[in-house]
Amino acid sequence: KVDEARAYPEAFVDALTRAGWMSALIPEEYGGSGLSLTEASVIMEEITRSGGNAGCCHGQMYNMNTLLRHGSAEQKKKYLPKIATGELRLQSMGVTEPTAGTDTTSIKTVAVRKGDCYVVNGQKVWTSRLQHSELMILLARTTPLDKVTKKSEGMSVFLVETKSKGLEIKPIRNMVNHETNEVFIDNLEVPAENLIGEEGKGFRYILDGLNAERILIAAECIGDGHWFVDRATKYSKERVVFGRPIGQNQGIQFPIAESYMEIEAANLMRYKAAALFDEKKHCGAEANMAKHLCAKASWEAANVCIQTYGGFGFAAEYDVERKFRETRLYLVAPISTNLILSYVAEHVLGLPRSF
Repeated sequence: KVDEARAYPEAFVDALTRAGWMSALIPEEYGGSGLSLTEASVIMEEITRSGGNAGCCHGQMYNMNTLLRHGSAEQKKKYLPKIATGELRLQSMGVTEPTAGTDTTSIKTVAVRKGDCYVVNGQKVWTSRLQHSELMILLARTTPLDKVTKKSEGMSVFLVETKSKGLEIKPIRNMVNHETNEVFIDNLEVPAENLIGEEGKGFRYILDGLNAERILIAAECIGDGHWFVDRATKYSKERVVFGRPIGQNQGIQFPIAESYMEIEAANLMRYKAAALFDEKKHCGAEANMAKHLCAKASWEAANVCIQTYGGFGFAAEYDVERKFRETRLYLVAPISTNLILSYVAEHVLGLPRSF
């Protein structure tokens, strides 16, 4: 019903919040459960495995890591208890820009220090859940490109209250009913106390959040993949054609079995990446590989499921076509398969940089 109405699942997210799931990563001293990213990934996996779409709420999980790992004691004390109770939501991250895309070091949004605040101007795109979030992690350049030795230097991260004057939000209609937006930032004033960590070190801080995001989405893809396999298996046992269940035919059995194996294999990389993240070890390669392998396995399972259902796979009442649309996103976002392959080729295999 939510998908048909192109609405946001407000009641579902509120229920998750009241039950304490959305504050899983917040330390107990601030009202949360103090769980690991591995455990948080299980929560996201179960949402998708149960038929839901975790894209409506996973932002709070990965955005939390930027604040938890790099925020000041004052920032944590001010915001975390309210996030834990649901009074505030930290669902949104403003990083991607229309002209920069995944080339994050080329962003044009700038923040200039003026007295006790920063004045921010620029534009963001694919800024998800912003209409349902009171707080946003925002990346902006605080030192011009021509004044830094490396492009990754001179960017800073801010915790922004989304009701602030200077933010214009334009929704982007899309194929998966995902609440995402284009954002125009015009003389937005952000208190200097809302700078996260040190000025100019923001790119490194954001990477922590992005690695968490990739691991969580990998887990969501595992949940999707199992949902597709479970549905295909059940339907193939029940659907009788030519006097026998279609699941008796190897042409139906083999693709489902192969999908199951691919999902199980990809899941091992998900847990490896999550374990490294929780140990505060470098996990860039593992997070990227987990996201790639899990998204690929889920998409293959989606194709197998819709093929098993045949024409009924396209009927909205069976929910397969909705899930089919939703899981396709993760071969593109939050980072495309081509960029992951480039990353592994360069940083793991030592091949020459291709771009």
